[in-house]
Amino acid sequence: MLSIALAGKPNAGKSTFYKAATMADVDVGNYPFTTIDANRGVSHVRTDCPCLALDERCGDEHCHDGKRYVPVELIDVAGLVPGAHEGRGLGNQFLDELTNADVILNVVDASGGTNEEGEPVEVGEHDPVEDVDFVEREMDLWLASIVDRNWESVERASRSPDFDIDEALTEMLAGVGATELDVARTLRGMDYPEDPIAWTDDHRETLASDVRRRTKPIAVVANKADIAPDDNVDRLRDAAEVVVPATADGELALRKAADAGVIDYDPGDPDFEVVGDISDQQREGLDRIRQVMHQWGDTGVQRALDTAVYDLLDHFTAYPVQNDTNWTDGQGNVLPDAFLLPQGSTPTDLAYAVHSDIGDGYIHAVDARKEMRISDSEELEEGSVIKIVSDAN
Repeated sequence: MLSIALAGKPNAGKSTFYKAATMADVDVGNYPFTTIDANRGVSHVRTDCPCLALDERCGDEHCHDGKRYVPVELIDVAGLVPGAHEGRGLGNQFLDELTNADVILNVVDASGGTNEEGEPVEVGEHDPVEDVDFVEREMDLWLASIVDRNWESVERASRSPDFDIDEALTEMLAGVGATELDVARTLRGMDYPEDPIAWTDDHRETLASDVRRRTKPIAVVANKADIAPDDNVDRLRDAAEVVVPATADGELALRKAADAGVIDYDPGDPDFEVVGDISDQQREGLDRIRQVMHQWGDTGVQRALDTAVYDLLDHFTAYPVQNDTNWTDGQGNVLPDAFLLPQGSTPTDLAYAVHSDIGDGYIHAVDARKEMRISDSEELEEGSVIKIVSDAN
C-alpha cells in the first residue's frame, strides 16, 4: 500500500487533516506537539470506477455510485520546527518516520495564524511562504546527515578494485526508498570527484537534496484557506510547484455530518445536499463551508491525496478480474480489487501486485475492456480491467 506522510510545523492542521481523511479518533489541539507518537491509518484516493461502463454499479464497499476509493496509508507525525534535522523539538523522531513514506503533503497554515514554532499568533502575522522552504530544507538536511553518517562505509568500499559508486550509494540510500535508477539519475546531473574521499559537504548535500526530491516528492496543502488573507494562497502557489488550497476543518465537519445522515456527501465532491433536520446554526456553518467549496472547487482534502498519488507519484488504478466477460472474481463480485501502479506498468507488474505466486505463474493477460489478449509488455492505463491467466490461479 502506498504511504502518504503529513509534514509541517506544529499546529498547521495536520492532525485535523488526518482525522478528516481517515475518520480515526486522534487528538486535535490548538498547541504545538499535539501529536507525539505517529498516527497511522487508512485513507483513500478517489478515481472513476470502471463500473461506470456497465449497466449497473459494481456495489463494492469502496465504490460510491461510480466514485472509486482506493486505500492508501496516511501517516501523521509530530511537527517540525527550525533545526529539526539537529534534533530540535521532536525533529529526529518526525523525520525518521518519513523513511518509508512514498510522498509528502506539507500542511501549511495559509492563514498565517501560527508562527515558525507553531505557536498561535494573529491571522496574517506570519508569512506562510516561509513554511514551504523551511520544511524542504529540513528534510534535505536530514537526509544529508544520513549520508554523512554512512559516508565512511562508501570510502572504505571505494578501495576495492571492483568498486561501483552507483551500487554503493544505492545500498546506502535504499533505506529511504532510493532505487538504482534514482541514484543514477542524480549522479548524471552532478559534477563530483571520482574518488569518494574527495567529496565535500556540498557534494553530499547536493546528492541528498536531489535524492530527496526523487524519493519524497512534496505537495503543499494550503490549509485554513477559508480564513487566509486574500493573497496568501496565490503567494503560496508562486512559491511551490504543487499547491492545493484546503480547509481540513471544513472537510471534517462534512464527514461528521454525512456519518450522522444530515447531508449527502462523498469525499472530493464539489458540493453537498442537506437531507436531514438541522438547526439554523448548523445550516449557517454548512453554508460557510459551501462558500469555500465554491471558491476552491472542494474542501481540498481529497484533492490533496489524489494529487499526491496520481500526479506527484504518477500512478494509475488497475483492476484485476478472473472473469473478463462479467468483470468479476471467482465469487461473482464485480471489480472487487483495485491496485495503484506506477505509470509504465504492464500486465506482469499487475500480476505480481496481486500476489507473487500469480506473478511467478503468469501465462498471459486479457484486456476485459477491449475483449482481447494483450502483450505482456503492453503498458496499462487508468481504469484498465485485466484478466490475468496464471498457473497459480
